[in-house]
Parts: sequence; structure tokens; C-alpha cells
Amino acid sequence: VLAIVGPWLTDADPFEFGYPTGEPPSREYWLGTTSAGQDVFSQFVYGLRSSFIVGALAGAIAAFIAMTIGFVSGYRGGIVDEILGMLTNVVLVLPTLAVLIVFAAYLSVGSLLAEAVLIGVTLWPWAALSIHVQTFVFSSREFVGLARLSGAGSVRIITREIAPNMSSYLFLVFILLFGGSVLTAATLDFLGLGPSQVMSLGLMMYTAVYASALQLEMWWWFIPPGIGITAIVGGLYVTNVGLDEVFNPRLRRT
Repeated sequence: VLAIVGPWLTDADPFEFGYPTGEPPSREYWLGTTSAGQDVFSQFVYGLRSSFIVGALAGAIAAFIAMTIGFVSGYRGGIVDEILGMLTNVVLVLPTLAVLIVFAAYLSVGSLLAEAVLIGVTLWPWAALSIHVQTFVFSSREFVGLARLSGAGSVRIITREIAPNMSSYLFLVFILLFGGSVLTAATLDFLGLGPSQVMSLGLMMYTAVYASALQLEMWWWFIPPGIGITAIVGGLYVTNVGLDEVFNPRLRRT
């Protein structure tokens, strides 16, 4: 809610200078100001929005790649499964964060979309493997066999028969990818490798560390973004656990 309505609660631009420097939280400056005279509350609310956007986009990209590879390899099997499985395992064993750091440094990520694409194309392997297993199980079910006998093609069977029966599981996978993308984006931003023209929670922490906010005891500069990242990822994890109990009868509490 704060990410949505927050920008309407402040007139300050997150990159605007000219406010009193180093002011602690007050009625006028809800989260204080930075040592450079910027409003921390405006940075926080815009940073929340950016983190959600990157997480959602990167999670959606990773989920799409994972579902495409997982469905095709799990349903087709044979040589297709071996090729896609080998590709997935190769990407899976790569040190994701190190690869992201190298690519982000050389590509000079300048927008949220570019950062989301970069994260999305590296986070999908574990999801693809899990979807592959679920698809392989469903492909041996009777309703899939009847669809084959009726002359339905592979795409139709996957999209009309298998995917709908896995919708709850796919939604849980997306939530996990969403949370992982938020953490990864915050890490890149904290290292100074994310887009510098768009305010984010990770960028807030990067500038706070760079400006020695901890040594200056300006806690209001670096604690809010840390709490924001923790709240987003923790909330998504709790949501995932709760929905898992709803979708999985075996986990429902009596």
C-alpha cells in the first residue's frame, strides 16, 4: 500500500537537493534527510515502488522461461528433455550473483527493465526443474492420455490440460521468484551496479554506506530500506507458506 500511495504523500523528488542536511525524523521530514539534503521518506516510497516493479518483472520473466522449459522437457521427454535438462543444469551450477555482477558491470544497467531482464534470465533453473517434475507426473495421468487420443497437439495439451491443473503450484513458484528477484536487485543496487537514475531501496543503502551514514549515526538513512527489503521478502515468504496450506490439503491445519 505504501509503495502505491506513498508518492502521493510527498511533494519531494527523491533526487532533489536543497533540504536541511542530516535532519533526524520529524513532523516536517518524516524519515529525516540525508547528509546531502535529500528527503529520505520520498526516497523510501519511490524505492519501494521500484523494488516491487523489478521483482515482479524479473519474477515474471524467470517464471515464463522456467515454465516453457519445464513444460516442454517434462512432457516431450527423450532427446528434447536431455538437451533442455543439460541447459538447465549448466545454468544452475553457475554462480548466479557473480555472473550478474559481471554482466551488470559490463552492460551498464540503466533502467529497471534492463535490470529485471538481467535478473530474470538467471533465476529460472530451479523453477524449471521443479516444473519439469510436476509436468512429468501429470503427463502420465488419464486425462492427458485421453487428450492425446482425441488428437490434441502438444501445445494444446500443455496449455489446456496440464498447466491449469498446476496453476496453484505455478503461482507459488512465481512468488518465490518474485522474492528472490527483489533480493537480487537490492544486492546489485547496493553494489552500485543497478540503475542510478531510478531510486531503489538498494541504491538508498549504497548511498548511505558511501556517505558514511553509519559512522555519522544517521540511522534513519539506512534502516528504513533494510526494513523495507526484509518486509517485502518476508511478506512474500509468509504468503507462499499460507497459500501452500490453502492449495495443499495435506498441509491444512485441523
